[in-house]
Amino acid sequence: MVAAGLAVLVGGLIGIAACSERDDENTVVLYSSVDGYLLRQIVENIEQRTGLRVEIVGDSELTKTTGLVERVLSERTRPRADVWWSSEAFGTIRLAREGELSPIGVEIEQDDGEAWPAHLRGEDDRWIGFAQRARVIAYASDRLQSEDAPTSLAELAEPRWRGRVGIARPQFGTTRGHMAALAELWGPEVFEAWLSALRENGVRVLDGNATVVREIARGTIDVGLTDTDDVFAAQREGLTVDLVYERLEEPEDGTPWSPGAMVMPNTVARIAGGANREGATMLIEAILDARTARAMMASDSRNFPVRASLREEMDVPQPSDVMEIDLERVADRVPEAMAICERVLR
Repeated sequence: MVAAGLAVLVGGLIGIAACSERDDENTVVLYSSVDGYLLRQIVENIEQRTGLRVEIVGDSELTKTTGLVERVLSERTRPRADVWWSSEAFGTIRLAREGELSPIGVEIEQDDGEAWPAHLRGEDDRWIGFAQRARVIAYASDRLQSEDAPTSLAELAEPRWRGRVGIARPQFGTTRGHMAALAELWGPEVFEAWLSALRENGVRVLDGNATVVREIARGTIDVGLTDTDDVFAAQREGLTVDLVYERLEEPEDGTPWSPGAMVMPNTVARIAGGANREGATMLIEAILDARTARAMMASDSRNFPVRASLREEMDVPQPSDVMEIDLERVADRVPEAMAICERVLR
């Protein structure tokens, strides 16, 4: 049975009733774009082991993270949330830059005593990255052999994939960050040329990463860009979808060279001015705990843990070629990348 502290689903949005009031000092308000099924499982476990009562505000599959960012900004004079947990980094970075996040105030290290990776710590420790997943090329495993699936983004614009490729709307979710990363690595001109080639090749723009996977399973497309967790969840349901990680090539100016798989962390942060500072600290510590990492690793999402010992326990293939990016610099590219996406995919 779902813990009493979990919020109820209202339409497409998970909301808090009487959000401006707290039932008791143990209540912590969490804004999160994590998929509902996983979030409920994790939060219920945290409530049981900490005694906290966690109230959740979530968002829809179509606008998740983006909608929640706007909500936090609209509440800046009277914050309702205590903790922010995003399934990606770029909305979190925006909130940090807007002054909506405070230093996290939690000590965290890897299981060997080594410091947490620097690229997974925001400036002034205003956010921490953990529980990662990767962008992948998904394909219909009942219609394509693994050796026939594309292994680079450039291949998606080839004539043999005309009308057979799908991507999620780039204005939202992890596709937004992926497009910005490509604009940063390739440069805006090459990025726009690649996106234009996809459009000319009949790419289908869909409502979300999960929709990309479902349309592959339905047979309306054969390949698409999505996240590992969406493919793993589909496989759990018996859908004939598999994935390949993008290979790494030597950079070549003027071409959409293959940078490897983009690996994206979840991020957790403290909302500046949140009412329950002590409870926020307890919740953040619990989210970053190895027990939560193990639960996320074992769930349908199969998030890749940061701690090396846990990664060795994973029973799914992990990317060997990982895109090397600076998340803060990629965040700088988001507005430009989105302008290009709007212009090309309108």
